[in-house]
Amino acid sequence: MQGEIERKTEEVNIRHVLIIEDEPNIIEALSFIFLRDGWKVDAHSDGGNAMTTAIQTGPNAIILDVMLPNKSGFEILEELRAVPEYREIPILMLTARGQTKDRELALAKGATQFMIKPFSNAEVLRTMNALVGHEQ
Repeated sequence: MQGEIERKTEEVNIRHVLIIEDEPNIIEALSFIFLRDGWKVDAHSDGGNAMTTAIQTGPNAIILDVMLPNKSGFEILEELRAVPEYREIPILMLTARGQTKDRELALAKGATQFMIKPFSNAEVLRTMNALVGHEQ
């Protein structure tokens, strides 16, 4: 019984990020810094079935690119926010386009934070730790 309680407590404290991004170099860099910081990391590169991956992996934070193959990050964001379990989960949107309208649209659709590429890996990590309440 005691071991079971400890295991459940550990599972609750796990920082788990799903990176939905189609650029392999960005996935690799972000995965490396998050893993090194103690996060569990899952990555997915196709917008068409990103929702399925999000539901299967059950992250407690998501990094979502705006421009993805088969479905935009904005569409995925809307779908995520329509699912009760994903209404409050922190979602950081990434985009190569720094237009004000993109930022406004992301925030209007429910993004927690918005960041423009190129970005500092340390800044992404710091932002995500703050969003899940694990500030260092």
